[in-house]
Amino acid sequence: MIRAGMKWMFLIIGTMIGAGYASGRELWQFFGHESGLAILLFTIFFTVSCHVILSISYHKQSTHYLPVLQTIVGKKLTLLYDGMIILYLFTTTVIMLAGSGATWQAFHFSYWVGIVAIAIPLVLVFVWDIKGILSLNVVILPLLIGGLLYVLILFSVQQELSIFSHLEEQRNWPASIPFTALNILPLIAVLGAIGNKLNSKGEIWIASVGSGVLLGSISFIYNNSLIQIADDILLYEIPLFAILKHYPYEMFLFISMLLWIAIFTTAASGVLGLITRFRSRLTGPLWLLAFGTVVLMIPLTSIGFSTLITFLYPLYGLLNLYVLSCLLLYPFSNRYKS
Repeated sequence: MIRAGMKWMFLIIGTMIGAGYASGRELWQFFGHESGLAILLFTIFFTVSCHVILSISYHKQSTHYLPVLQTIVGKKLTLLYDGMIILYLFTTTVIMLAGSGATWQAFHFSYWVGIVAIAIPLVLVFVWDIKGILSLNVVILPLLIGGLLYVLILFSVQQELSIFSHLEEQRNWPASIPFTALNILPLIAVLGAIGNKLNSKGEIWIASVGSGVLLGSISFIYNNSLIQIADDILLYEIPLFAILKHYPYEMFLFISMLLWIAIFTTAASGVLGLITRFRSRLTGPLWLLAFGTVVLMIPLTSIGFSTLITFLYPLYGLLNLYVLSCLLLYPFSNRYKS
């Protein structure tokens, strides 16, 4: 049960930690100064949301997200939010591809080399169906989390930062709501595809609580580090590189590799949500469906990484507020119905 729960926990984290989050751009967009309480609230909201989605998915034994979405928002709004999820997964996966291009640019490669470098393995991982993504997450995400925490904690120690300073200044707490809402739709899409693979409620508790606490802790430490380099962030497409500028080149190379892997796992989760949604209507193996999806996305990556995040992420966060409220109220409304 613990092993299975950890597997789903890494799937959740892999969906969450992508180009926007791992680079620091998404965190800085929503949090920044006076955000300790906001990150705590995000941890609670995120944990509850994951538990509700997984519980519904387990109960429905779903193979794609539509039955889960219908339970959350009701039959009347399912069509609207189904369209939103499709659009969300498509555009945010485009953001992941653009993030790969931006990462390779940091090493003086062509932007399009970075796009091709992620597109090819993104198709190949689906040769092994869903098992390919699950196996990949279990191997690389502990490495990613460990590497990211190592850099952030080392930076905090070297700068002699006080992690719990300014606790009395928490005026940015409302940011927790749109930030959590932003990440709800991909979770519904991905976790709705694994309902028939969940075996117990214990797995659900391990996955939801584990992912919430881990992401909340990383977010708090990461945000605290970004506050110290607030002036430098404007000069960098990827804020994490502003933290790394004083480190040896080998560290820069290692973290850049992990950042690219984070981008890849989230892109894979986005493609998974899309192709499982249409799998019943389209014939052919998953890798072929993934190939067609990625080919459609590539031309849109020319818009640019930070531009996409700046305009699309806050918009999606606002649109998803209703879904988040349904998820947070679900345990109470479901008990009343029972």
